[in-house]
Amino acid sequence: MTIKDELRVELTDALKTSDRNRKDVIRAIETEVSRAKAEPSFEGDIDDTLYRTVIGSYVKKMTKALHEYTEMGDRGEEMAGKLGFEIDYLSRWLPNQLDEAATKDLVFQTITELSVEDPKQAGKVVGHIMKDHKDEVDGALVNKLVREALGA
Repeated sequence: MTIKDELRVELTDALKTSDRNRKDVIRAIETEVSRAKAEPSFEGDIDDTLYRTVIGSYVKKMTKALHEYTEMGDRGEEMAGKLGFEIDYLSRWLPNQLDEAATKDLVFQTITELSVEDPKQAGKVVGHIMKDHKDEVDGALVNKLVREALGA
């Protein structure tokens, strides 16, 4: 079953059971997919790859927003809960990413492999990692760890 089909079944169930959180997040993803396929640069099919890309982008935005709402304390508690649900719910369609320790190991392996010592070459290391491990790592974390490792 494709992600699109799974979401359709989930939406039907959410409507029947009046599950507002699930309904809202599924509709948000469908809206994002519609935007993506309406882009002039869009080529290809509306397949699981597109859905994973859209879901990954959405989860990344919601994770950033979650941190902002969490910092608001009691005022942002309700929205933080909603975003936490959305992130957890959508994560089943995303590939598993390396944790910080494993990412740090990958960064040090790549720095050693490329024999990089100059902080000005941080982009080279980040690019190499992202090229080979794009779905496995968080790009922002890789960038941070590479810059720390090279003293940039």
